[in-house]
This record gives sequence, C-alpha cells and structure tokens, in this order.
Amino acid sequence: MKRIGLLTSGGDCQALNATMRGVVKALANNLEELEVYGFINGYRGMIYGDYRLLTSKDFSGILTKGGTILGSSRTPFKEIRDPDEKGLNKVEAMKQNYYKLRLDCLVVLGGNGSQKTANLLSEEGLNVIHLPKTIDNDIWGTDMTFGFYSAVNIATEAIDCIHTTAASHNRVFIVEVMGHKVGWLTLYAGIAGGADVILIPEIPYHIDKVLKAIDARTKAGKGFTVLAVAEGAVCADDLKLSKKEYKKKMEAKNYPSVAYELADQILAKSGNEVRITVPGHTQRGGAPCPYDRALSTRLGAAAAMAILDEDYGNMIAIINNKTKRVPLKETAGKLKVVEKKNQFVEEAKALGISFGD
Repeated sequence: MKRIGLLTSGGDCQALNATMRGVVKALANNLEELEVYGFINGYRGMIYGDYRLLTSKDFSGILTKGGTILGSSRTPFKEIRDPDEKGLNKVEAMKQNYYKLRLDCLVVLGGNGSQKTANLLSEEGLNVIHLPKTIDNDIWGTDMTFGFYSAVNIATEAIDCIHTTAASHNRVFIVEVMGHKVGWLTLYAGIAGGADVILIPEIPYHIDKVLKAIDARTKAGKGFTVLAVAEGAVCADDLKLSKKEYKKKMEAKNYPSVAYELADQILAKSGNEVRITVPGHTQRGGAPCPYDRALSTRLGAAAAMAILDEDYGNMIAIINNKTKRVPLKETAGKLKVVEKKNQFVEEAKALGISFGD
C-alpha cells in the first residue's frame, strides 16, 4: 500500500488538474494498492487537517479542466514558522497531519514560495516531491513550468485583439501582462503578438527611449504602437527610490499599476492618446493548451516514478525536453530571470522591438 498526499498551493493555473491526474494514473497503473489524500486549499489544508480521500472518479475527465479540484491559497513562506492567531505551530501541524495519514510522500504543486515550504518540510524529514507550477516560468532548475504556455496563449490573444483597434484609431495601446518580478510571459507574448515595445522588470526602461520608438513608427507612416508591459516593469528613474518611496509615489498619483503611470508619461511628453488593456486573471484561467497538457502529464508521470523509486526531496524538472529529478535544496529560493543579454531579447531587438533601454 502506498499513501500519498496532494496539494496545490499559490496562484492557480491551467494545468494543475492535468498534473495531478498524471501522478495518480501512473501510480495506479503500477501499484495494486494506492490511497490518495487531497489537502484542501493548499498548505492551509495540511496545517488544519482539511483533507479528503480521493478516488479514481476524482481524476476522470480533468485533463482539460482549468483551475484545481483541490482549491488553492497563498501561505507565505516568510510566515510559515510564525504561529497562527491561536498560537498553532504551522510546521508541526503539517508534520502531524502527514504522520496521522501515514503518508509515504507529499506531492506539492506550486511556484517559488510553495517550493521553499516544500524544501522546509523535506528538511524536517518528510518525503516530498515538488512539481513546478507557475504562469511566470520563473522557477530555477527547470526549462519550463506548466501553466506558462497556456498563459502565453491568452496574453498573445489579447495583444492580437488590440492590434486591430489600435490600427483603426491610430492610437498607442498598452497591454499589461502579469509578471511582478520576471518578464518571461511578457517577452514571449509580446513577440508572439507583434508588440512594438516590450517592457519587463529585468530591463528598466527610459521614457525617452519609449517615446523614441513611438515617434519612429509615426515617422515611418505607422499610426499606432502596441506596448506589451509587464506589471513589474520599472522606470530607470525609479530605481533610485526605496520600495516604500515608490509605493508612496504611486499612491499619491493614484496609479493602479505601472501601465497607468507609463500612459501619463507618454501623454505628457508626446501628446499621444493612450489606451490601456489589462487581461489580468484571464491569463490564469480556462483550459490548458495542448503543450501544457502534455508537459504536465509527463511531469506527473515522472513524479510517480520517483515515488515508486522512493527518491524524495526532489523537484521534477524538464531539461532539454527530458524529465529530471533536481534536489529541492538546489532550487528552493532561486529565481529564473530574463538576463539582459538573453538571446531571445537580442533577437527581438534585431527585429526593431524596443525594450526602452
């Protein structure tokens, strides 16, 4: 008999269900006896003992279903060792529920913060496997995360739709794409959608360089410009400010996000009328794309094989199109960012795309 626990933690994405299905189907196909417990709403369920025994019916028909059948929540890693409002030791509570269910392994589907907690539990002696989930593709140690390409499809479609109305009205349009700390999603969607300017967190922009790109298009007889802007994009001038000073500045000018500040800068300095589109959480929603269905199924099956081998304490990664077991202690806490000299960025610049630098 093998007993495993499953939980989905952090922001949702399109292929969580497909990944869990891959884990369970591969285990069930290779074991005579299997029990699967699902913790409800991520680590919160594991802390407070909110779980249920799952059956094969739970995993039937969910390959194409977005979201997560277990629910999710954010449990910040920086607060995980802090007692809750009633004084409960959260780490000890998770360990007790793990041992109460006599689990052989806990499978965690989550992003960077979830991975750090998974590593902590591994260091505390639990058998843990982590599966890299995030639309940001920012987990160090894997070439790709499931959920990323599905989000790229949605963000690209938003940019595609903006092109026709931007061309019709000869306007500057900003499409704000998700990504607070890294720009992979904006980079891929911006190039796929034919954006003229791409602004990402890793490459601080200069407003004069952005205006120069807009002006160049106008002089070339192109009456519109489309900017793909990551929500974490930052003006080079703001790098001199502390986080507190930057937040105060944004609040004082009533900017909901960087896209609105950028729109004001463009209008003030050039007189160009600017419209803003924010796809927001639609980028996390809907059915997973075929690539993500295949990737998540592979990662799930590879996780099952690691469990059968009793090889724990790993993240299941995809490297050079092969699944690999990467030790959690080597990946936890590391962020995969877009380097300024990234080949993809250099190729985009060769096309004439401006990054505002």
